[in-house]
Amino acid sequence: MLEILICIIAGLGAGVGTGFAGMSAAAVISPMLIILLDVPAYDAIGIALASDVLASAVSAITYAKNKNIDLKNGMVMMLCVLVFTVIGSWVSSHINDSAMGGFTLVFMLVLGVKFIVKPIQKTETAKEKKSQKALLISSVICGVTIGFVCGFIGAGGGMMMLFVLTAILGYDLKMAVGTSVFIMSFTAFTGAVSHFAIGGIPNWIYLDVCIVSTLVFAVISSRIANKVNHKVLNRIVGAVLLTLGVVMIIFEVLKELMNIGWLSF
Repeated sequence: MLEILICIIAGLGAGVGTGFAGMSAAAVISPMLIILLDVPAYDAIGIALASDVLASAVSAITYAKNKNIDLKNGMVMMLCVLVFTVIGSWVSSHINDSAMGGFTLVFMLVLGVKFIVKPIQKTETAKEKKSQKALLISSVICGVTIGFVCGFIGAGGGMMMLFVLTAILGYDLKMAVGTSVFIMSFTAFTGAVSHFAIGGIPNWIYLDVCIVSTLVFAVISSRIANKVNHKVLNRIVGAVLLTLGVVMIIFEVLKELMNIGWLSF
């Protein structure tokens, strides 16, 4: 029962992060399973990716129903992300650089503060001012960058997409999250299939509970996100990112304590 409860809580955090902020479930599920349930890292990432697929897809449908998704430019960015994630992974396999491991954590905390301190309002955005050609070119460049960085450091896709879509392409927050979860549903599916094809299916109980829990809370979060006004959503997203960032710091500390033998579960 304790193991199932941990998986449910992991899915809760992942689902809320997906539905409200378009972030990857790997940011929450992977460290919790690795630290608290002693799941091998490769299996934990596979479970997180599988949990991402349905949660992101259903969230994307909710955002699409509320016309908060950019399918045209999102498709272009998605293809670039997929291709260059593979390239980034290949490059990273030849370079040992653990210093980039804290990239996602720092990025999450900074982005959380940004949404709370300086909310993105639904006004005339940079997206509306750009021509379709300029948006297309920007989507390609950003997709290439996001894909390569994700493949190189193994994380950060959801956070990078949220930042790029809001700060660079000028999307309002709802449109940014909707487009982000749309892209994440495909990237997560590709990653999950690759993981299971190479390493096999992980613990079925952990997998099923995490998938269902993440899906349920992503559905609830995405529906709430599309009903609240933009100022409130900014505050919620900022709070979610900061909370998850703090949780990740705690798990990183626990992992280090376990590595040096000061702590065991």
